[in-house]
This record gives sequence, C-alpha cells and structure tokens, in this order.
Amino acid sequence: MLAIVRSMALKGLDGYIMSVQVDVSPGIPSFAIVGLPGTSVKESKERVVTAIKNCNIHLQSRKILVNLAPANTKKEGSMFDLPIAIGVLIATENVVNENIQKILKETIFIGELSLKGTIEKVNGVLPICIEAKKLGIKKVVLPKDNKREAEAVQGLELLPVEDLEEVIMFLKGELIPNENTKKLINIKPNYNVDFSEVKGQENVKRALEIAAAGGHNCILIRFAR
Repeated sequence: MLAIVRSMALKGLDGYIMSVQVDVSPGIPSFAIVGLPGTSVKESKERVVTAIKNCNIHLQSRKILVNLAPANTKKEGSMFDLPIAIGVLIATENVVNENIQKILKETIFIGELSLKGTIEKVNGVLPICIEAKKLGIKKVVLPKDNKREAEAVQGLELLPVEDLEEVIMFLKGELIPNENTKKLINIKPNYNVDFSEVKGQENVKRALEIAAAGGHNCILIRFAR
C-alpha cells in the first residue's frame, strides 16, 4: 500500500513542500530511504521503527520504501522522522480513517522522534510556518516545544504534540488542532530604534528576525570592498 504525507524542508531560509512517499509491499523485509537523504535522514528509519514499537504497535515484516520528493534536492535534519512514521503507519493500515486523505492534503508534519515515541524539538519552524501559510497550508503538526515559535505566524491551525500517540489520535479524528489567535506582533517595542530605520538589507534583517524568534545563534560578517 502507498501513503503520501506532506512535510516541509528548508533551502537556506526558504521552505518548500516535500512529499514523503511510503510504499509497503510483500518481500524480503527491508527499510530503505531514497531521494538524496543526508546521514541524519538515513538514520531516521531506526528511530521510526523503534518509536512505533514502543507505542505498542507491531509492524509485520514487510519491504518498506520511502521516497523523499523532490528527489533532486538533498534532505538534511531530523524533522522528517514524524512524516515518515505516519506514512509507515498508514501504509501498513495501522491508522485507518475514511477522511485520512483530506487530512493529509491540508496538513504538514514536522518533528523528530525519540526511541520512546516522544516528539522532540526541531530547528527552522518559523520559516517553515511562514512558507506554509504562503502555500495555503491550513494545519501544521509540530513538536510542543516549537509551539511558541510557530505562533508568530497568524492564520495557521497548529497542533503541538508531545508524542506519536497524539498524532495517531489526530489522524483518527480524535484530536482537533486549535486555530492560532495569539498576536505576538502587537507587543510594543521598548527600543528607540528598530529595523524600520535600516534601508535595504532585507535578507539580513529577515535572518536576524528568524534567529531572534527561534532563539538561534547568528553571526554577521562584513566584507570590505
């Protein structure tokens, strides 16, 4: 059986839709990931299988093939653990819902899995949510620890989750995401100067905003001409 789950990847500071295609078929038991996966992505198969097992779900011995599309772009990071696990669960019919295709069409999934099945914090949530809104995505399932960062983007239905079992409940229609209504942009600044006084440098200003919102490190280097 084939399952297609949508996620997002980053290219610099820009996000783009990524399709996680999971095919499960009879054959010699194996688990392969293709589509230019980086080392951390290749290792996700071990985290996915163990996390599913520790959620008391038994996976029968099958041939599992995961394709990360577009296949001509290298994928890095651990944020694809969750969509891969969801694809495996749907393709093996461990998650069944008559509305599953509608849910998958309007939702993106990001998150790293621990061996216990908990959803760990990932980097780059803010630019991912910004791009998701631009592309018309309605719902984002993400780690609970990334909730505050994602709330900076208005108009998305966020579902912060703690573990894989909560995601399974959502896919079965037993857990409903809440529309984000918090307006962080209305916080009044306490500074005498801000970016409005800086002409140009749009890429630099955006990088600093994302670093500040996500609590990331940032270094600026000026090259003299």
